[in-house]
Amino acid sequence: MRWIWIDKFVDFHSGQRAVAVKNVTLAEEHLHDHYAAWPIMPHSLIIEGMAQTAGILVGEARHFEEKVILAKIRRAVFHRLVRPGDQIRHEATVENLDEAAAMTAGRTTTADGELVAEIDLVFSHIDQNIQGLEFPEDNFVFTEQFKGLLRSYGVT
Repeated sequence: MRWIWIDKFVDFHSGQRAVAVKNVTLAEEHLHDHYAAWPIMPHSLIIEGMAQTAGILVGEARHFEEKVILAKIRRAVFHRLVRPGDQIRHEATVENLDEAAAMTAGRTTTADGELVAEIDLVFSHIDQNIQGLEFPEDNFVFTEQFKGLLRSYGVT
C-alpha cells in the first residue's frame, strides 16, 4: 500500500517549483488516533506531504529515471497546528540538483496563506550516490502505476 499525502498539484514548473494541496478531513483515520478529543494533523505527515511534493518535483526534473529517496530533513519548523477542515499548500522549490542529490526548500501554508511550517529536505539519487550497494533495476520509487497517478495530476 502506498500512502499519498497530497490531493493534487495546483502549480508545477519542471525542475524549479511545485505546489500541492491537501484537504484535511475527519474522514482520515489517522486523525481519530492522534489526540482523539482534539484532532490535529501529525507533524510527521505534514513533513511526508512536503517530501512527496518535493520528491516528485526532483524526480520529474530527471524524467523519473532516478530512484529518488528522502535522505535528510535539513530543517522542519512548525508555526501552527493543522486541524480538520483546513486545506494546506506545500510549496517546494529546488535549491540545488546534481547527479547525486537534490536540496529543496519548502513552505507549508493554509489556504489563506497562514504559515504552517518551513521544511527543507535533501534527496538522494541512490543509483548515483551509494557505491557498492545494489538496487533492483526497476524503479521501485516511481513505478509505472505511480507515474500513471502523476499523469492524472498533470505532472508527466
